[in-house]
Amino acid sequence: MSNLQGCQRCPRLSAYRIEQKDRFPNYHCLPVAGFGSPDARLLVIGLAPGLHGANATGRPFTGDASGDLLFATLHKYGFASNPTSRVSSDNMRLTDCRITNAVKCVPPGNRPTTSEINSCKPFLSDEISMMMPGSVLLALGTIAHRATLKALDLTQAKYRFFQHAEYELPNGLTLIDSFHPSRYNQNTGRITPDIFEDVFDRIRLKLQ
Repeated sequence: MSNLQGCQRCPRLSAYRIEQKDRFPNYHCLPVAGFGSPDARLLVIGLAPGLHGANATGRPFTGDASGDLLFATLHKYGFASNPTSRVSSDNMRLTDCRITNAVKCVPPGNRPTTSEINSCKPFLSDEISMMMPGSVLLALGTIAHRATLKALDLTQAKYRFFQHAEYELPNGLTLIDSFHPSRYNQNTGRITPDIFEDVFDRIRLKLQ
């Protein structure tokens, strides 16, 4: 895999990480690598590290509200050893699952630019390339969905994002879409535990 920790491809994101390290000296404030086995049959793809979540802990979805819902659901469906993950030293283990983000560095306002998403494409492409046919890509939100298609050199027009979308891809993988389990989406009811579990019911059917 490309050298993630030494990546300086995005000047804005690199500067922002340095700025946050000055504000929060104990935070990770580096690119956040994927978590879980590279040969897992489920790859969960989020947007980017949260400022006080993965950017702080150094592990995707660890330490914020998005991760609270994600890990609780992964645990219920047998993909995670624990239902919560607030720190990277919690001995969390994933089973047949890997978690990553479309953009590996925390972006200002949680909004990466198109060029930043494109700059991170090789890292996501590397992660997807390790998956065997029959595996599932779970894209959490529109940006993760589009980044996944870019990583696979697939056209956006043929694969539209919507909740519960499911696509059989040319490489033998299945792409499933869900709204991101962000605090905002949870507060507005766009994503709920029941809605999220409906997505994982379908994932388990695909992987049985």
